[in-house]
Formats: sequence, structure tokens, C-alpha cells
Amino acid sequence: MKNYNSIILWIDYFNSNLKRSEGRRVPLGISIKSPTLDDLVKAAKLAGYNPKPFQAFYPKRALIPSGYIAVEKKKPKSVMLKEVSKALKLVRQGQ
Repeated sequence: MKNYNSIILWIDYFNSNLKRSEGRRVPLGISIKSPTLDDLVKAAKLAGYNPKPFQAFYPKRALIPSGYIAVEKKKPKSVMLKEVSKALKLVRQGQ
């Protein structure tokens, strides 16, 4: 059963190697190259969310392993995407 109180954020939403038509949802300026599920979890925590990670295949790229996090819906999805993306850049810079 679908949970309407959470939002799904796929790794591919933040991948600068992908075109918008391939699944990227954030602008190139705030996306990163080849994000990992661990990076996404750390970024969501840094942005103030409690993520639940899952390994799965992104529907637009069904043959390439990917993953997503489920996050409690606190704001509109577009706002949450930008917040997590900016935190993802900070996480990547810290490595």
C-alpha cells in the first residue's frame, strides 16, 4: 500500500551525468557526478530529514542498479530536492 506521508528521492535525480529526459530532476549547477546511496543518506540527514534507504532499479534505467530514500513529507518535493541536492554537494566536498 502506498504511503502518502513520505516522498521518494532517487539517486538518479541528482546525477549530473544524466540528462533531464533520463531522470535528473535538479539543475546541473546543484547536481553531482555519480552520487551513491550512502552520499544521499548523509545529505538527507544533513538537510534535517530521517531517510530510509532502499536498493532498487530506477524505472527509466531498469538495467542499471540504483537506489532511493524514503523521507517524511515536510515540504513540497521540489523544495526538498533542492535542499538535499545542496547538502549532497557539501557531503561530496567533505570527502
